[in-house]
Amino acid sequence: MTEQEIFGWIEGIQHPGREDKTLAELEIVREVVVDGSSVTVILAFPRKPDPLKNYLVGAVKAAIYREAPEGTTVEVKTVVSDPAPQKKAPELGLDQVANVGHIIGIASGKGGVGKSTVAVNLAVALARQGFRVGLADADVYGPSVPLMTGTEGSVPEMVREGEQDLMVPVEKFGVKWMSIGYFARPDQALIWRGPMACSALKQMILQVKWGPLDFLLIDLPPGTGDIHISLVNDIPMTGAVIVTTPQTVALADVRKGIDLFQNPAVGRRILGIVENMAWFTPEEHPEEKYYIFGRDGGASMASEFGVPLLGSIPLVQSLRESGDTGEPAALGSRPDSLAFLSLASALTSAL
Repeated sequence: MTEQEIFGWIEGIQHPGREDKTLAELEIVREVVVDGSSVTVILAFPRKPDPLKNYLVGAVKAAIYREAPEGTTVEVKTVVSDPAPQKKAPELGLDQVANVGHIIGIASGKGGVGKSTVAVNLAVALARQGFRVGLADADVYGPSVPLMTGTEGSVPEMVREGEQDLMVPVEKFGVKWMSIGYFARPDQALIWRGPMACSALKQMILQVKWGPLDFLLIDLPPGTGDIHISLVNDIPMTGAVIVTTPQTVALADVRKGIDLFQNPAVGRRILGIVENMAWFTPEEHPEEKYYIFGRDGGASMASEFGVPLLGSIPLVQSLRESGDTGEPAALGSRPDSLAFLSLASALTSAL
């Protein structure tokens, strides 16, 4: 494993915000050092903030780990390529969310409960009811919004406003979408530690030209980690919606999620609980209900914590198919579609 080999692995990585030019074309790779099984890469960026810097750092790590022998350790350092004194760039502030009525986190205590499905369809349902809606996909380790909205391959435009570069969200179905998935290949793992992920996700929210919105939904990662704590401390969230299934194991994790937001150090309102996969309904027999994951678990949890049960979403095959084909179920008129429209109405009433 030589420096030249490693340079060959990473030189073709494209910068989505710079007309897909490669790292080699942009002369971003300053140095590659190999010391036994340790690799250090130094990337040089202009003093002007690059909103995709963290993405490129993760892409370089992923490319090296994919090719390097097992046991290799990789460190990527960044330096300023134009060290001459310049006017300090403005810090990332709340200007781009100043005209947002409600910022709402869509959270879950565990993965696999359909949180992103609920978030995407809730956004579409709110838009169908005439609201101005945006959704930021903060599920950094599993960004699914591009697939579920049929916007894979889209690359948000970059615009310059004053001294700041802003990302323009992708618009479809009357909703403005932003996801880290627009800047990474579908098969690319983002090798980010907590602080790097927190920084990148705040850029996905605060460095985006949202414009006036009634609702900005944030699809949070599952669990209750440092990403959640960082976002709720730095983003002026109105509150959170907790997604669960009726299963006992899912409900146990819901308690942790509720405790995070209700903790005095966080102090965010729980707007309600959504019970996903509440029952199974065969497409050909819409009047039948089979409670294959248990029954009324979401209602009992809502009652225990004194928060509303905003909605119960049935499990139907068409809901899964809609997510896979990029046509959200909330666009239709089936029972699952109507459930999301009812959920949107319940959320606005709770506010």
